[in-house]
Formats: sequence, C-alpha cells, structure tokens
Amino acid sequence: MNQNNQRQQALTPLSRRSSQVEPWDILIIGGGITGAGIAREAARRGLAVLLIEQKDFAWGTSSRSSKMVHGGLRYIASGDYKTTLLSVRERERMLGEAGGLVNEMHFVMPHYKGKFPPPWIFNTLLRVYDKLAGKRYFKYFKKDTFLSLNPGIKQDKFLGASQFSDAVTDDSRLVMRVLDEAINDGAHVINYLKADSLITNEQDLVVGATLKDTSAEDSNNTYNVHAKVVVSATGAWADTLRMQATNQTEQTFHKQIRPSRGSHLVVSQQRLPIKQAYTFLHPVDKRAVFVFPWENRSVLGTTDLDHPPLDDNEVGITSEEVDYLLTATNDLFDDANLNREDVISTWAGVRPLISEGGDGKRVSPSKEKRDHSVWLDNNLVTVSGGKLTTFRLIALDVLKTCQKVLALDPAAIEDRKINNDKISDKVFSQQIPTNPKFATLPKPLQQRLQGFYGRQLDTLLELAHKDDLAYIADSNTIWAEVRFAACHEQVIHLDDLLLRRTRLGLILPHGAMTPSVSDRLKKVCQQELGWDEQKWQQEVDRYTDLWQRYYHLPAA
Repeated sequence: MNQNNQRQQALTPLSRRSSQVEPWDILIIGGGITGAGIAREAARRGLAVLLIEQKDFAWGTSSRSSKMVHGGLRYIASGDYKTTLLSVRERERMLGEAGGLVNEMHFVMPHYKGKFPPPWIFNTLLRVYDKLAGKRYFKYFKKDTFLSLNPGIKQDKFLGASQFSDAVTDDSRLVMRVLDEAINDGAHVINYLKADSLITNEQDLVVGATLKDTSAEDSNNTYNVHAKVVVSATGAWADTLRMQATNQTEQTFHKQIRPSRGSHLVVSQQRLPIKQAYTFLHPVDKRAVFVFPWENRSVLGTTDLDHPPLDDNEVGITSEEVDYLLTATNDLFDDANLNREDVISTWAGVRPLISEGGDGKRVSPSKEKRDHSVWLDNNLVTVSGGKLTTFRLIALDVLKTCQKVLALDPAAIEDRKINNDKISDKVFSQQIPTNPKFATLPKPLQQRLQGFYGRQLDTLLELAHKDDLAYIADSNTIWAEVRFAACHEQVIHLDDLLLRRTRLGLILPHGAMTPSVSDRLKKVCQQELGWDEQKWQQEVDRYTDLWQRYYHLPAA
C-alpha cells in the first residue's frame, strides 16, 4: 500500500462519522503520551474515540523527553510522598507489562568530601524510595570497590557512591505502543490533522472542531467533526485552545502553562563508555544532571530553562546549553575531555509546567512541581503538565472530568467495569509471536521487539524481507522495523521515520544520511511508500535541513 492509499485509509473515518447526528463520544486533540493514554483508557471502556495530531505522533515533548520512567526522588526531598508513591507504582507496572520497551536502569550518585548531598542523607532518601516501590534496589559502594568498577570518574576527595534503580524507555515508541492498544480497542488515530478551530453551539459550548489536513503544503482539505466532549491534550500548547473555548485573547487570558526547555547531547560509547546512569550536581549551579546509556550511545542531560512562547516550529538546543552539559560531564569524568566534535546529535523538548506564581514571583523551572492539571471550559476538557511515568493516571483523571459532560458510568472508571464485566487495568496486552522467524532472533532482540511492537510483531516479521532481520549499522534497530513503520504507522515525512518511529537520526552519524544507510532506506521508502526519485530527494532535503537546524549543533 503506497503512501496516498495509507492516508486515504486513515482519513476514511472522518467521512463516515462527521455529522452532528452521530458525533464521536470523545475527540482527543494531541498525539503525545497524554493523548495516547486517554485514547487507550477511553476506547477500552467502549467509547467512540477519535485522536488527532497536528504534526506527527509524539512530535512534541513525547519524543524529546529524557527517556526516564521514574518516581522522582526530589519529590521525597520536598515531602511530596504521594506523587512519588504513585510514580513508582506506575514504574513498576510498566516494567512488569512492557519489558523490552521499559527497562530497569541502575543509577549511581557519586559522593565527594564537602559536597552535597552527603551519603547518609541521600541513602536515607533511597531507603524511603525503595519502601514506596516495595522492592530493594538501594546499594552503597565504598570508595575502592566503586573506583575499580568505574575508573573514569573524578577521584579527588571521592568517598563512595549510592546506587538505585529507575527505568528507561524509547518515549516515541511508547506512544506508538499505547496508540496501537487503543486502536485494537476501536479508537481511530490520525496524524497531520490540525484542530484549526473549535465548533461551538448556541450556548457557546464546545461540540467539535474544524480539522485541517497538514500532511502536504498544498492540502486544503478540512473536516467538521462533532463530538460529545473534546479533550485538548496538547501539552505546552494547551493555552491556545483554552483561549478559544473561553472567548478570550492573549491580553485577557491568564496563562498557566510555563514552557520549560530540556536539552540533551548524544555521544558515542567509545568517547564516554558507561554501563549505567550517573546522576550528579552541576559544578556551576548545583542542579542535578545525568548521563546514561541509551541505544548503544551515551546521553548527556538535561537543562531546565524557561522557553519563549511556542509556535508550530521545532525546538533546538542553544550553544550555551551545549557548553553547560559538556562542562558538567567533563567535571565528573575528568579524563573524558568531551568537546563539540564528539556530539553525534542533540534534542530539545519543552515541558509543560503548571506555574504556581505570577511572572514576578516565579521560582526556577527546576523547582516547579511536575503535577498535572485538568480544566473544564464550556465542554472543552484540557489537560497539561505531569510526567511521562504517570500517563495512565492522568488519563483516568481526564475521564473523570469527562463524566461531567458524558453520561459515563462512574464504575467504568473507578472500578474498571462495563456492564458488570471487569476491564483489565493492564495498559499493554501480552501476546506470544507465532511467526517462525521470531525463534531465529537473539534473545535481547526478541525482548526488545516484543516490548516495542506487542501484538503487531507477527505482522512486522511477516513483512520482513530475507535480509531485513539484520541490524542497521551499530544500532539496536533492524531493517524490518523501518519497513513495518513505512507500511503500517502513518509515515508522512522522512523525519517521522528517522526521528520517531526509529531513532536512527539521533544515534547514527549525520542523521543516518550516510550512503551505507540512506541507499537502502531509499529503497524501502520507494517500495512501501511509493516515493519516486523526486519525492525521495524532496524528503531528503527537507529532513537534512531540519536535522541540521534542530538535532545537531547550533553555531558556537
């Protein structure tokens, strides 16, 4: 099926169910992890769900997070035990349900004489952290033992190190997995479809939205879609639709979303060989930063800076942030001598923080709470803030607010029952692949593919050509994943394929545009998307420009 046919198939539900006579139960605007989670929980409760995303699925914050599924140690330090408890429970849930996609990762905090935090304070927090999780992860390493295992870190005044565990994921694949579960329960999801404006009735209540196809520059197709309730899950962009729903302007609307940018660097494991994550305080401003292994690379993160008002453009790292992250890493690994030439790629995401103070009374972004908020304005339900880890709990809170508009049985949310039939509370279904190709794969790859693709894994293996089970360069990705994404995951542009369906654009040199990779990539796109030579070159030019601007280094 070529790209045009795929697109028409994706848009078909709009023509079947666009009138006021048969509205959708819920229209979800936003295809990140929050929107995906809402679609998952609503569809499994039997609601007619349509989810749209103005760009690509996970295009915003949900493909540019720090990839952490964690409870948040800093919440304990501030006395917020409830947030930590909920987060660590969700972390443990995902580790149990989605192994291969969400994986345990050890963190260590090195301790130095005269530096905060001293071991006894940090270790007390870790014991509480483990108690909330119901598992023992904490371990303390004395100086000589730790340095024998980690010879690359700074040794002057070193005392020892505390080890704890959280989890790491591929955030955009997490979104795709949750969306697939929602689709299996009847939801319809469409990317490159923008909510251009809200539709209101005579009482000024929101009853739908006018959607615009943004898949091509020359596309003028629009669709009027009606729904019993409209949910805005647009993250850092949430204030825009709230202004429309309340008939306010930039001057009169009290904005509560505080965009905060977090940026990251990717370097090779050869230049920074680490097998676990390190968290430590920046030598200049004493903020917590980290480095961790991901996709056969090492990631340096993160910053936490106020970001200017958002538009529809990409977000990129600044030169100052590059220096900030290199300085921190070189301070801990004092023989690494990392510099700009070592950077393979970068990414920057914007977190939607819910600000607690006015512009003149703001704390630093790092001290803002990471809680989510839900608002109801004239039948528009808006959700923003929160953590990737708690997306399921956020979705349930949104559905509770939707009860005020929809005639939902409270038991369907509180007790997970519909018509007295209990709903599983598992986000991720479990299915054993039956395709014989699966047994030929190495065990780590089997686990990874099961976590990434779930019930779709048999389809992926069925599509795979003879040599598609090979790894792409030195990545963890195989060619069968590229082919499957092109064929089944609404790929519109080359960046969808290289930056979100796979992460080849972040981990391979030059954004994966070296001949050894791009020549075969071109062949797959021609076969599965129907791209001719002209279309391929257009996409390469578009992608290369985007990658150079936003996923590589800014000017020094």
